[in-house]
Amino acid sequence: FSFPKAPVTSGNFIELVQKGFYDNMDVQRSDGFVVQTGDPKGDAVGYVAPPSKSVGAGKNGERLIPLETFLKGDKAPFYETTIEDEGRGGEATVLPFSSYGVMGWAREEYEPNSGSSQFFWLLFDSDLTPAGKNVLDGRYPVFGYVIEGADFLSDAKEGDVIVSAKVTEGLENLALPK
Repeated sequence: FSFPKAPVTSGNFIELVQKGFYDNMDVQRSDGFVVQTGDPKGDAVGYVAPPSKSVGAGKNGERLIPLETFLKGDKAPFYETTIEDEGRGGEATVLPFSSYGVMGWAREEYEPNSGSSQFFWLLFDSDLTPAGKNVLDGRYPVFGYVIEGADFLSDAKEGDVIVSAKVTEGLENLALPK
């Protein structure tokens, strides 16, 4: 996971892993383009928690995090808008959707600050998602890359269960919002 390049998104994910949120969670989507999970059972479409200064609240109490985008040449990520909204469409992101197993944060298409707990692994296809020229870069945050064991993604099906998730290193870098 990339704390310095996607601190809010990766921090949110790591915190949810530590809380056991993804343990025994079903895969909700597996369509040849992405494998997606993180939508809990019930009315809420994400992790339910009290809002803080740095996060919002969804209609069913979901903790929402802002869209986070870091472009090459910038000193830090920007928040709450897409690269098109910023007038920077086509610029390269620091963490692009450029390989099989990219981990992206899901959100509602037209609401940049609607991410909560749902994420996806991209089943990369260079024709559909060329880096810097696809419909994902700058519209959905990347917060990590699968570096080993990615072959399981091609076999993942809707209804498969994530038995458990755990942080294996880097937890000391997590800083929770106050």
